[in-house]
Amino acid sequence: MRTLLNIIWLVLAGLWMALGYVLAGIICCILIVTIPFGIASFRIAAYALWPFGQTVVSKPTAGGWSVLGNVIWFIVAGIWLALGHIAAGIAFCLTIIGIPLGLASFKMVPISLFPLGKDIVPSDRIMAAYG
Repeated sequence: MRTLLNIIWLVLAGLWMALGYVLAGIICCILIVTIPFGIASFRIAAYALWPFGQTVVSKPTAGGWSVLGNVIWFIVAGIWLALGHIAAGIAFCLTIIGIPLGLASFKMVPISLFPLGKDIVPSDRIMAAYG
């Protein structure tokens, strides 16, 4: 089921969302100072392509620089990417079949707002660790 949802997601929204993250990543990598934002953006682009079966977790080693970076990211790119996820989520939830896709889109809003200090891991790894 996860694979089917990922394929549908990829066709309907994943490609467009990933392109948005790649564009943000390229812009961030132009300046040397914002390369960490670009790397985070590219990481989230992969997540936006194939979200089902993956989970976002906090990195225990994230510190104050992540907080400062997240504030800058929120102002520069995060709000716009989050609005894209919210719009896609609302559009998906208009149909019963699209509800799982809408929920996946809403699930991406927090990481699109504050990506630094987060890691994207397979859900199976979380279940094995805490299950």
